[in-house]
Amino acid sequence: MNSIEITTHSPEETEALGKRIGASLTGSELVALFGGLGMGKTAFVRGLAEGLGLDSREISSPTFAIVHEHEGTNGTMLYHFDMYRVESWDDLYSTGFFDYLGRGVVVTEWSENIEEALPDERITIEISAPNHDDTRMFRIKGLAEEVALT
Repeated sequence: MNSIEITTHSPEETEALGKRIGASLTGSELVALFGGLGMGKTAFVRGLAEGLGLDSREISSPTFAIVHEHEGTNGTMLYHFDMYRVESWDDLYSTGFFDYLGRGVVVTEWSENIEEALPDERITIEISAPNHDDTRMFRIKGLAEEVALT
């Protein structure tokens, strides 16, 4: 699977990237985010939500709730998971994760914790910080190059 690399230089650019990608989604994708603390995962999801036509002001990290459900005015659903605390298959099953697949756009933060359970058909986004500033490197797999770059 080919990958695309895109660099952002601020949280606003990270949100704009998410918005471009969100606008290209059909409504049933799984977007698996990989990256440590402070990488901009939630900022990216705010943009993705806006691209889907949802109110991005409602997007926050679902760390303690595990999943936040968001419905857009157009009926689009976004299921935003935080898998940081998921340590076993039992933990994963208790989140209801598998029940959400195909019902809307599912975004998982901390996907490295559930990598073995992720379906092959997904968009994978690995986020890293090559410097110690707001620069973020996004390595994206499973998305058409023209979508991410337009």
